[in-house]
Amino acid sequence: MSKKKNNILLITCDELNREVLSIYGNRAISTPNIDAIGNCGTRFDNAYTVSPWCLPARCSILTGLYPHRSGAYSNFRKCALAGTIPNIFTGLHSSDYTVAMFGKCHFAPVPYSQTRPDVTLPYDEFKEYYMSLGIDHLDLEDDKQVSVWFMDDWAKEAEADGTLEAMRRAVWDRSLGKVYPFPGPLHLHPDVWVGDKATEYIKNADPDKPLFAWVSFSGPHYPMDAPEEYIKRVDADRLTPRKHREGELEGTDRIHHKDYYGRGNIDGCSCAPDAACRNYDEAYWKRMRTNYNAVVSLIDDKVGEIVSAAREKYGDDLLIIFTADHGEMLGDHGIWGKHNCAYDEVWRIPMLISFPHGEQAGKVRYDMMNSCDILPTCLEAASAEPIACDGVSVYRETDRKYTFAEGEGFMAVTDGSAKYVHIRKRGKNGNIVENYREFTDLVGDPDEFENRIGHPECQGKLAELRGVLIDHVIDRVLP
Repeated sequence: MSKKKNNILLITCDELNREVLSIYGNRAISTPNIDAIGNCGTRFDNAYTVSPWCLPARCSILTGLYPHRSGAYSNFRKCALAGTIPNIFTGLHSSDYTVAMFGKCHFAPVPYSQTRPDVTLPYDEFKEYYMSLGIDHLDLEDDKQVSVWFMDDWAKEAEADGTLEAMRRAVWDRSLGKVYPFPGPLHLHPDVWVGDKATEYIKNADPDKPLFAWVSFSGPHYPMDAPEEYIKRVDADRLTPRKHREGELEGTDRIHHKDYYGRGNIDGCSCAPDAACRNYDEAYWKRMRTNYNAVVSLIDDKVGEIVSAAREKYGDDLLIIFTADHGEMLGDHGIWGKHNCAYDEVWRIPMLISFPHGEQAGKVRYDMMNSCDILPTCLEAASAEPIACDGVSVYRETDRKYTFAEGEGFMAVTDGSAKYVHIRKRGKNGNIVENYREFTDLVGDPDEFENRIGHPECQGKLAELRGVLIDHVIDRVLP
């Protein structure tokens, strides 16, 4: 690799199910601009997030560390990423990069309990904290719901325009099921706003100083809020059929039993009749999935504009990474959201990389990679000093045999042929409120319908994965 300091463009979506991209097989929409990053570069078919929650997944991208090592392991507890931990921003600063970020950060837990339906609360201290991690320029839109609850940069513009109140009503209206057309002008749709801010900044950036730009779309994370003109783009008759088997979650040993039958914790329960995802009818699923696809189509347009501006500015002297913090169930197995999910819909993520100067162009790679690999890959592109982390640069094929997912009371491991998931969570009084073990044989049950933890023929592989999981955390628990 050249020792030149390549410019770096990291584009992430929040809660993106990779199967909605046409490069991964979707036919309900086309995503030509996102696809082009992989078609002109490399498509990774075995890329995984390290957490099914936003904060730990994003902090792992930022630090290259698994959540149990960074301490940023929950969306809900006070575990903001410590500023003393080296990260991608500080690492690139040391090589004289300008660091810019647009959109969602979520490196600190949002104070959800403070939110109110009648007011958007101050948020300046959050922006100050994000900037302190090493960002030179930040246009903050910290999630579509957060931007309604708290006054970030997007909210300030939306309030001045008169759009914020309409968004506040829609976000708090549970009868809408988190699915509705965007109630404002197109230029203020959060994903349009983020894309436009990034494009404008890149066009005006100093061409003589290397740039790291993280464009962090908060879509297609719910609410699914596509503008009407994008909903019309979706061929709803070609939506991928939902993956669901009648009775698959009947057993109370299943992690998502309550999510499906009622009073569970997955995101989709909050708006479902009787808090049970099984009570969504097919009309709802079609409307939700159509709107979700439409948001992805909108993001694809913005990605095209951003990449075009970057190519015009920097030519081939550019590393482009497109990925997601985690995925979304999107109705598969009868649920939506990502809480406690180790299903492939959430765990496996899109990963498309266009390396500088056409390196690895037109390749498809099947080696296992994960979110922690983004930091060392970017540092190598920058010829920057390495930072000790759990990831490896993907300029070369990895030899990773296992990858892990982590979060509050949640751990999972896979080798691509099987999965083991272990959940143990305590309530406010210290009592155990969730206690689950699941094993999935991905060879015999690729659609992940069954918990085979008690099957005699699975005990050897189960013991292997349990042992690997213990090895993964024991140096942190018992150093």
